[in-house]
Amino acid sequence: MDGPEPAAVRAAPGPLGADPVAAEARRELAICNICNYCNGLCAVFAAAERRPQLTAGDLDHLANLCHHCRSCLYDCQYAPPHAFAVNLPRVLARLRWSSYARFAWPRSLAAAFTDGGRRVGSLAAGLVLAFTLAVLLAVPPAVLFAPHRDPGAFYRIVPWWLMVAGASLTFAAALLAIGASLGRFWRATTPAAHSTRRAGTPYVAVIRAAVDLLTLRNQQGGGPGCADLDHRPSRWRRYLHHALFYGFLLCFAATLAAAGYHHLLGRVAPYPLLSVPVLLGTAGGLGMVAGCLGLLWLRRREDATPTDPDSRGADSAALWLLLAVAGTGLALLALRATAAMGLLLAVHLGTVLALFLLLPYGKLVHGAYRGAALLRDALEARRR
Repeated sequence: MDGPEPAAVRAAPGPLGADPVAAEARRELAICNICNYCNGLCAVFAAAERRPQLTAGDLDHLANLCHHCRSCLYDCQYAPPHAFAVNLPRVLARLRWSSYARFAWPRSLAAAFTDGGRRVGSLAAGLVLAFTLAVLLAVPPAVLFAPHRDPGAFYRIVPWWLMVAGASLTFAAALLAIGASLGRFWRATTPAAHSTRRAGTPYVAVIRAAVDLLTLRNQQGGGPGCADLDHRPSRWRRYLHHALFYGFLLCFAATLAAAGYHHLLGRVAPYPLLSVPVLLGTAGGLGMVAGCLGLLWLRRREDATPTDPDSRGADSAALWLLLAVAGTGLALLALRATAAMGLLLAVHLGTVLALFLLLPYGKLVHGAYRGAALLRDALEARRR
């Protein structure tokens, strides 16, 4: 399947109107709209039929609606080495990655998407190192490397107010940046006929989009699953995404439960092993580790033909950062009563800080864009 890549796709992108990647996506989707062979695989093809003009906004919507199951490449009769050289997963992946940069807020940080994740990966490592060094310099060694087993042990290393302020401010900044970026994306992808057609009941579309997002329905590849290696489908990618996503949600629930313990029950961390925050955090951390390691394993064995080389590094950087957050959290839980607790706490908090700060400027932002595209698709399907 490694046939020649069209020269237009290899060219450096310019403004969207003259972007060779957008032009190639428009060419391939026009062929797909005529052929219709892959219409049962995912929502992209029905959405493309509803937007036959394939404007710049249409292309951004379709690129982010794609879940990259890659089944269409192996089902396509016009895929390389055919002269039409249709490789829709790759061109949509490239367009999707470029859309993150074009809609990023503030625009001065859009450069984070231009080097395949190397800048984000380096910045994440630097943030973890800087925070760890700050703790090493601020906390006396006799305190940092001593075992602490009493309630409030964590706060002897990093004060409670600093933990709360750091997490709250960085997470709020990330949500603000993602919200502003999604606002730009939503306005750009609004179809021209949007204001002249009734959408029906919006909450039904919201429910449908939420179900599609939570179940990853479009990652089924028409039923058999994603094409991880050549034409052979499997459900591993979908299962591993579920493990990672729901593991993250469990960790977030553990944080909320810990806040409830602290503010409502007056109980100070660390909590017993069988407490709600620890049980939720352990299950979530294990799910995240399994999901990250599994997805990294799949990346090593996957066929590179339908992937975007420029964003592959960003994919790996995001997975390694999530793995660092989950791994250091589990290590902290296991060794919290030992002399290693202080250093592990510093490293773990550093990884969480890096995750929150870099959330809008790396591969992890794809979930927000995909959710918006699914909502847009659900609204359009009801209008139709």
